[in-house]
Amino acid sequence: MTDLQLELASRLAGAAAAGGSGWWSDFTHGPTLWYANRATGVVLVGLLTLSTAIGVVSTARGGSARWPRFATQALHRNVSLLAMTLLALHVISAVVDTYVTISWYEAFVPFVGTYKPLWLGLGAVSLDLLLAVVVTSLVRERLNHRRWRLIHVSSYLAWGIGLAHGIGIGTDAFTLWGLSVSVLSSLVVAVSVVVRLGTLVHERRLTV
Repeated sequence: MTDLQLELASRLAGAAAAGGSGWWSDFTHGPTLWYANRATGVVLVGLLTLSTAIGVVSTARGGSARWPRFATQALHRNVSLLAMTLLALHVISAVVDTYVTISWYEAFVPFVGTYKPLWLGLGAVSLDLLLAVVVTSLVRERLNHRRWRLIHVSSYLAWGIGLAHGIGIGTDAFTLWGLSVSVLSSLVVAVSVVVRLGTLVHERRLTV
């Protein structure tokens, strides 16, 4: 049996053993939250990758009549909000699941947990950075633009750390499809950076 099959069998056995203790115990012991955490984690990688790539491209000054710059920024904002919703579900499913003990504070305070402390801690760092970006964006009008931009740029770092968290802690990280997600995500962000560098060179030529 594979590691995934063994883990699923263990969870099903735990759910069966807790069968007489009520629906909540069945829910927290069974495989439902395990599937939910894995699914939200994978989708979250995709959304954060898309948000990061759009964010990089949206810093370009140009636009077109068919697709103005504000449309790119609006898309970036909406994808980011959707990603934060998935992030909340990902954290909740990990904390509520009793198969592995993860306290609420361990989701926010890095490197204090007992379960895979390095990889869980990286997830906490990524979460904290993204929360800082969200909070400062909500009060953007009260902040110096340079300070806000510096904090906002940390979302790129949050993406990279979050990707490392998924690779280190995910049960599917080294399967063919899991590796494909990680590689494809890295390529998407890399291409967006190359495209942005190209537009930046063009912008500088226009200003000379």
